[in-house]
Amino acid sequence: MKIAGYIARRVAFNPQKSFSRFIIRLAIAATTISVTAMIIALAFTNGFQHAISQKIFSFWGHIRVQHYEPEKVIIAEEFPIAKNDTVQQLVNTVSGIEHIQAYATKNAILKTAESIEGILFKGVEKDYDTDRLKSFLKEGRWMQFPDSGYSNDIVLSTYTASQLNLKVNDPILIYFIQNDGSAPRVRKLNVSGIYKTGIEDYDKLIALGDIRLIQRLNNWSPDQIGGYEIFLKDYRKMDTLNETIFNHLPALWNSRTIREIYPNIFDWLALQDKTILIVLIIMIIVAVLNLITCLIILVLERTRMVGVLKALGAFNGTIQQIFLYHGAVITLTGILMGNILAFLLMFFQDRYGFINLPEDMYYISKAEVRIVPWHILAVNAGTFLICILVLLIPTLIIRRIQPVKAIQFK
Repeated sequence: MKIAGYIARRVAFNPQKSFSRFIIRLAIAATTISVTAMIIALAFTNGFQHAISQKIFSFWGHIRVQHYEPEKVIIAEEFPIAKNDTVQQLVNTVSGIEHIQAYATKNAILKTAESIEGILFKGVEKDYDTDRLKSFLKEGRWMQFPDSGYSNDIVLSTYTASQLNLKVNDPILIYFIQNDGSAPRVRKLNVSGIYKTGIEDYDKLIALGDIRLIQRLNNWSPDQIGGYEIFLKDYRKMDTLNETIFNHLPALWNSRTIREIYPNIFDWLALQDKTILIVLIIMIIVAVLNLITCLIILVLERTRMVGVLKALGAFNGTIQQIFLYHGAVITLTGILMGNILAFLLMFFQDRYGFINLPEDMYYISKAEVRIVPWHILAVNAGTFLICILVLLIPTLIIRRIQPVKAIQFK
């Protein structure tokens, strides 16, 4: 085994110019490109899925608790529920829950002298976690909540603000639609901030304000709300924790994961996994075919060496090990260079964002990078293992080489 390794190193690092040296470099380059493409594809896919899902979670939480209303559309005014201490204390009693906050929504129309725009006014309380949304705030500030009465602040999306030609600190008339069929109730609010998530369902519809304004307009008591948004420490446990939360709810209350509320977006994100699988298979095939071709050329070029080794009594297995070691050196060099190149490209993308995306189509303005360590290890280990197993095929040629003919081979 030591002899096979010694000969393989001498062959692999032979400084003399030859056709095989060019083929080796070509095989290393192909392996490098394949590994780079696989790592980058995984990092970009993970980043894409994570960035979009976090936008959705940040705006509506991971689980939404409301009164049970199966016939209502996904986003609509809620039937009021009374604040429940048991539900509010779930953050202390159920492991995995990070934060719970109340909200309510009401249909409204924004009106200026030139235009009108329909919105869903989302009212929140003073303890609303705006830190999750700070990356979305483009101008101004979030609402300020006075100790009494209600806040006159409203935060609009960039889409709504541009449609109505509004800027921060501009006044706006808002007409709240009454469920009882009576005339809309008008309020004059102040645009305190402008946000943008990049998700059309949010940006074209939702404005943020004080929940106490909705309570007053709906003639609700101070402890009546539209529902709760529940944020989890690990979004992957949504389904399990949703069942636990449901079991703690009062009668006629319901809890749903955000995946159930927006299935189209999450189904679309799930499709990316199938796409990335196809990319991985293609890249592995490219790397394997290049290595097989390279090793066949190396075996044929070293036919005389094989004949001499056989004439000196070397076993077929020993000679096969020489070329397998040689293939392993090529594979490991390609994997190492592929990792270095991939991490450099990901660093520059994360730092400078030179790969841009149309936000209206992909919900994000640039390709996001998210590295999952075990994905990198799986690509490296999988590529090496598959290549080594497949490299056994060209080494079988060695068994058919006859020493006498091989020594005479030119």
